[in-house]
Amino acid sequence: MMDALYSIFRQHPVVSTDTRNLPQGCIFFALKGASFDGNAFAAQALENGAAVAVIDDPKYRIDDRYFLVPDVMEALQQLATHHRMQFDIPVIAIGGSNGKTTTKELVSSVLSSHYPCHFTKGNLNNHIGVPLTLLSMPLGTEVAVIEMGTNQPGDVELLCRIARPTHGLLTNIGKEHLEGFGSLAGVKKAEGELYQYLARHSGCVFLNMSEKYLPAMARRNKLRIEYRESAVLNPNNGSIEVQLLRDMPFVEAAFLSDEGPRVEVRTHLFGRHNFNNIMTAIALGIYFKVPAGTIKSALEAYQPSNNRSQVISMGSNTVLLDAYNANPSSMEPALKSLQAMSAKYKIAILGDMLELGENSEKEHAAILRLASKMGLDQIVLVGKEFGKTPYQRYGALHFPDNMAAKAWLDAQQLERALILVKGSRGVRLEKVLSPES
Repeated sequence: MMDALYSIFRQHPVVSTDTRNLPQGCIFFALKGASFDGNAFAAQALENGAAVAVIDDPKYRIDDRYFLVPDVMEALQQLATHHRMQFDIPVIAIGGSNGKTTTKELVSSVLSSHYPCHFTKGNLNNHIGVPLTLLSMPLGTEVAVIEMGTNQPGDVELLCRIARPTHGLLTNIGKEHLEGFGSLAGVKKAEGELYQYLARHSGCVFLNMSEKYLPAMARRNKLRIEYRESAVLNPNNGSIEVQLLRDMPFVEAAFLSDEGPRVEVRTHLFGRHNFNNIMTAIALGIYFKVPAGTIKSALEAYQPSNNRSQVISMGSNTVLLDAYNANPSSMEPALKSLQAMSAKYKIAILGDMLELGENSEKEHAAILRLASKMGLDQIVLVGKEFGKTPYQRYGALHFPDNMAAKAWLDAQQLERALILVKGSRGVRLEKVLSPES
């Protein structure tokens, strides 16, 4: 069956799972959701331009344009693996609690500057997104970078079985998705599935030796490339070293090229937490023999976007916009970045950190206490979880949603202020800055 489906895919090498986005001549996979059955949309997909509809309910099969499989989701994933196995190339998996997407973007920028590189677009990092990423990989690709997300045990193992990575890295371990993992130990176990997969399949781990937890977690991974932060660059230490020159207002770093000269990089990313992401991109660039000058150019050209680590000028005010995601482990460095920068007036606008389960109230209170010690001029909290904290005690403001916070911000007469905007995706905190009323 898979050979037959792959033969169809070679004739129609574009895949869609959404009737609202059907490129002409694509293959439509009729996935099921919690409240819908994709089989029921197969006929519509064919009418709207799809060449083939992959279904798993025989009652919807009308003619030969319907390809019947036992399970559409499994068929999508198996087809993706089949396509991936046509490539004898490095496939690099990127996981971790925080910074996955930024690291993926930086690594991809560096590798794309020297090789035909295919990488995860946007945030397509789950059991549907990873197959779609693999199926869009064009012939001629020489290296692939695949982001892998997780919110429950077993997710990363499944994604590894689909993508078959040859190399991999974890950015860090932090307090993410505690609703699904239960504890930090649960996070370690779930993210560690990447290390375990690579150990079993003789894969190579890129290991940030400066990151807490990771060296111990990777103790069984014999094939590894180590990199670390170093105050003084030494070419003979047995690992790749990167020096942090400054982290505010933007990260600047230095490394040694293979030829020996010191190379300095000035990026458009703020905060010490982004240094680790930049260091990872440098390490992979060096390992894959990207010329040092090319690594420098790629990192200096990278502009953060999509509400991640963006620095935005609004009149005389500066906004640190990092509202794509948030958990306790990413809130802390964002607040420290705000604290470290100079400004006449500093405001932290913090949105709820979602999916923390029974730890939510405790973790939100801890972030409020941390923020209160940083000498900020105003703390603004948004969402029902922060509403459960004793915010009045700390002189913080609280608003139920982003529009209420926006109304407050619009009413302020701010000059030369520095404003951090940080919250989980579901809070949509970037709307606080939106020009629309």
